[in-house]
Amino acid sequence: MPSLSLEDLIYVKIARCINPPPFMALSDPIVPPNTSSELKIACSNCNLREICLPVELTEGEMHRLEDLSNNKRSYESGGYLYRTGDRFKSLHAIRSGSFKTRVLHEDGREQVTGFLMAGEIIGLDAISTDFHTCEAVAMEDSEVCELPFNKLEELSRDIPSLQRHLHKILSREIVRDQGIMLLLGSMRAEERLAAFLLNLSQRNATHGMSATQFKLRMSRLEIGSYLGLKLETVSRTFSHFQEEGLIQVKARAVELLDLPRLRTLVGKS
Repeated sequence: MPSLSLEDLIYVKIARCINPPPFMALSDPIVPPNTSSELKIACSNCNLREICLPVELTEGEMHRLEDLSNNKRSYESGGYLYRTGDRFKSLHAIRSGSFKTRVLHEDGREQVTGFLMAGEIIGLDAISTDFHTCEAVAMEDSEVCELPFNKLEELSRDIPSLQRHLHKILSREIVRDQGIMLLLGSMRAEERLAAFLLNLSQRNATHGMSATQFKLRMSRLEIGSYLGLKLETVSRTFSHFQEEGLIQVKARAVELLDLPRLRTLVGKS
């Protein structure tokens, strides 16, 4: 797959939301409106600071960033962080919990376009157009730090390490989107699910959590929507992986028993 320039990221993100892949799944029941509350947590005391912030920030620079991101909010499961068409004002760093991004079609069907977890930045789809092209819904009780984008841009010009870190975030999104394009374009069902589980494993490890044992916050239906698979296919593939000794599944708790074989399944050594 050809590489993308850094500037191409925004267009990739928008295309992913506006023109989702040609598959759909039935939507979940309508989720309740979000309930949010402000929190007071300093960046310097956050256990995720080394994930979503550059490590070389000075004490003074950290205080400036804390002044920028002093609006922390909590969202109940099913709450909306933003909706399609909302004006873009801020990026959000997920402090705890997880979100899914999705497009709702006119007939009510849902297309999941991404899953975001603690330590990751959400809202990049709106940078170019100033409007959100997807909606973000909490998959569990979650907390976010709001980062007003105009202030973040201004601060990044004064702090080179912060600017480099933002570029890394954008580059990471490019790589992730390229992987999803490859996954949806050429992989069989078993390869898609294996790649999905390995991706979660890698992201958990990056965030200091277990790479082999984790709880799926998304439903089988949502996984199928994201991977372009029917619910029955997702369930059947999970069962097949368990029979083959690749994973152990109990409800939404998953243990990856054989990472090398999973990697081999998707062509990774």
